[in-house]
This record gives sequence, structure tokens and C-alpha cells, in this order.
Amino acid sequence: MKLESYVSGQWQAGKGEGRSLFNPVTGAVIATADAGGIDVAAALAHARTRGGAALAAMNFAERGALLKAIADVLTANREAYEVIARENSGNTRVDAAIDIDGGIGTLRYYAKLGQGLGVAKAIVEAGQDQLARDPVFFARHFWRTRPGVAVQINAFNFPSWGLWEKVAVATLAGVPSFIKPATASALLSWRMVKDAIASGKVPEGVLSLVCGNGEGLLDPLGPMDSVAFTGSAATGEVLRAHPNAIRAGFRLTIEADSVNATILGPDAKPGTAVFDLAVREATKALSIKAGQLCTNIRRILVPRDIVGGFADALGAQVAKLAVGDPADEAVRVGPVMNAAQQEDARGKIVALRGEARIVAEAKAPADGTFVAPTLLLCEAPASARAVHDIEVFGPCSTILPYENTREAVALGIRGGGSLALSLFSSDADFAGDVLDGLGPWHGRVLVVDDDVGKNHTGHSIVMPQCVHGGPGRAGGGEELGGLRGLRFHMQRSAVQAGSGLLGREAERAAIAAL
Repeated sequence: MKLESYVSGQWQAGKGEGRSLFNPVTGAVIATADAGGIDVAAALAHARTRGGAALAAMNFAERGALLKAIADVLTANREAYEVIARENSGNTRVDAAIDIDGGIGTLRYYAKLGQGLGVAKAIVEAGQDQLARDPVFFARHFWRTRPGVAVQINAFNFPSWGLWEKVAVATLAGVPSFIKPATASALLSWRMVKDAIASGKVPEGVLSLVCGNGEGLLDPLGPMDSVAFTGSAATGEVLRAHPNAIRAGFRLTIEADSVNATILGPDAKPGTAVFDLAVREATKALSIKAGQLCTNIRRILVPRDIVGGFADALGAQVAKLAVGDPADEAVRVGPVMNAAQQEDARGKIVALRGEARIVAEAKAPADGTFVAPTLLLCEAPASARAVHDIEVFGPCSTILPYENTREAVALGIRGGGSLALSLFSSDADFAGDVLDGLGPWHGRVLVVDDDVGKNHTGHSIVMPQCVHGGPGRAGGGEELGGLRGLRFHMQRSAVQAGSGLLGREAERAAIAAL
């Protein structure tokens, strides 16, 4: 099967042979993808004009209804998506649910936000500022949709969630989506978009899809267009330096590599609830989606006096993890995406072993693209480099002992900026110090104490209510965050005028805080 692209209102096959998509367990080729010969400039123009016009004619509530309609179509076909997730990405049932249901759930969340914004097409911030001595001249800030196209370049590990979380925000903001999924796992993205288009509920141009090479995708973009990229820091650097990014000045947000950490507080002794919760969460990091989550726990900072107890407790869980074919319901850890990912992960584990030793390792099948879940311990993290610099994109975490709060914060900073940090502690003073020191270095911070307990959503799970992204090495971008996500696709303008005009314009807009 050859995956076609959906551009300019029709499905088109590329002219080349394309790249192969594999089953990571058997190695069998299950599809090919190619975008050779597609007129990218024409396709972008079609999305910008036809799709843009269709969304511009809708108010927020109508766009929300469109998102709900797409979610309903995807829900009706969910069983087929689970099979694709297993055969193309090696997902277990749990892994597939995180990706598929995460995408559908985000669509539904933004659909409800659209209903809340009502019949307006613009947003006005609350309040106004008097600009003259006499109360006749004021300023208010309005958000209006940018008349462009949103190019969305997604990573291989979340072909559903990564796609639909970007589409949901752009659609509600009124901007058409031009989707470029990672080729290795594009089968699920292709099938989902195909089902959405076939439903007849999506106006032409609102969704476009390119399966295969994205060459030339950035060249025709203009100042009202945007690019949202999720992937490697190396590719992110190429995008930042693209000549047209500088010339046209289109918006660019990047979510890249991240050496995320979790920290146990000094009160998280063996036998306490927060200790057990930390072990539970770290075990998930070494099992769910074979460790291939951009938000996953890579470093575990533990008070030096309990390192032994924590390593024993977590190591016992790691050794019991069942690794194998995700078709087997007993399997907890499936394969990584492909042979290249397997080689990369194994090579980076070897590099980390120059500074750390293996504490525990699960058994993995010899055939297929499996990577054994591996727990490491670095005894001297302050003088180490690799454990802070290298992200093993697979089931591997490293324990780092720390002496005091100051050192814990210093070690956290060594990640260079991350997407997510989690803290397991009921010591409010310790938590406050860590938040002060590491908050600026992280896009999201999860604090689990005795009150929160098992009710938290998880270190790695991205919720649509919260911003997703991170500073520094993590790319410096930001997505989601409820209505905050709309900012990327809208322009805030300060309107200076008399109170009469401002009042009339405000009546046509929805009041919200972006």
C-alpha cells in the first residue's frame, strides 16, 4: 500500500518509490510513502485561501462543532486505529490508548472551549486603559485570526496525539492545517485524516496532509503563516536557520530534545506514600511506549541517603517488565519504532555507561527492534556530563544522588531546559525552593505529595489545559494550555480609540484571557 497525500482538495500519489513503513516486531514492510511531484506552493495556497475562507466564515462555536464532528468520526473508527498503532508503531494496548485517545480527547476539549467562546470570531482582553487626561481616549487589546496556514511537522512517536493537538488549536483559532507526519509512523495519521475527509464534515482546505518527504515545504510560506515542529533539536536548528524563516518571518515554535528529570524530596523515605508513588511513576517511564516519549523521565534525582533503597525498589520492578510482541496482552514493553531507533538507543546507553553502571535490566527478545528497559546509577552526577546531555529515546533512566536542595536544583539545571519536571515530596519548603530554582527551566512541573497521591495525571502525560513546551534545549516553544494556545495563530492588536467604538468592537468579541 502506498500512502497518498491530501492536497488541493484531492488525494495524490507521489511519483517516486518513497520510503518504507515497517512492522517493528516482524520487520515486514506494511506501506510506503512518497510526496514526490506534489506542487507544495499550490497546495499551501489552496489551504490558505479555501480552508482559510471556510474557517473565517465560522464563529468559535461553529469551529468547536467541527472539532467535535471530527472527534466523533475518529471514535467510531478507533478499533482500526489500535491495530495500526500495534502493527506500525509496536504499541501495546496502553500505548495506543495514550496516543489515540489523547488525540480524540484534545479535539473534544477544544470543541468545548469553542462552545464557551460562542458566536464571536475575535477575542478581547478584559479592561481598558485611559490614554489621555480626559476620559475620551482609551486602548483595548484584541486578538484576531492571522490569515495564513499552519504547517504542522510531527514526530514519529505520537502520530495521533501530535497531529490532533495541533489541528485542534489551529482550527479553533480559524487557521487551516497543513500536516506533515513523520514518515515512519505515518500510516495512522493518514488513516485518521482519510476518515475525517471521507466523512464529508471537513470543509475543503481545512485539513491537508503530506505523506513522505517534506522538501520545499517552508519555501512558499509568508509572514502570516506558521510552523509548529516536534522532533529533534538538530532538525529544529535547520528550521530556525531556513532562509525563508528569516526572510518571510513566519512564526515558528519548536518542541525538541529534553532530558527531563524527577526529584524525590528528602522526606520521600522508603515506606512513605510519595516514595512508592515515585517508584510507580519511574516504572511507567521505563515501560510505556517503550520509553519513546519526549516528556519522559530520563534522570531521577534521589537524596543520597536513600539511593540504595530506591534503586532496589525500582530495579525490582524493572526486572519484572515483560518485553515482547504487543499483540500479547501480558507484554508491558513493545519495540522501539525501527532499527535506526534501536541502534541509536543502544548506542546512547553504552555512552551513559561511561559514567554510570547498570542497576537493573529487563530481558528483551533478540529479534525485532526491542531495547531492554535499563536502569542506571551515576554515583558522581556533579562531575558527569553524558547523563545530563544525552537523551536515550527509549526505555532508559539514570538515578542521580544529591546531597542537598542546592545540589538538586543545580543538577536539574544541567539538563539545559526541559519539557517536564516532577517532584515527589510532601515537604512544602523543599518543593517551594525547587520550584523557585527550576521553574524557569521547565515548561511544566508536576508536584506529587500525600494529598495528591495517585490522583495525578502523570509525569509524561500532556494535558490540553496545560502548556506544552520548554525553554532552552527543549526548543523554546509552547503549545496547548487551553485558550493560551490560540495566541500562536492569532495577532494581538492594541486598538486606541474612543470608548464608543471600543465598546461596539468589544460587543462583537469574546472576552477571554490569553
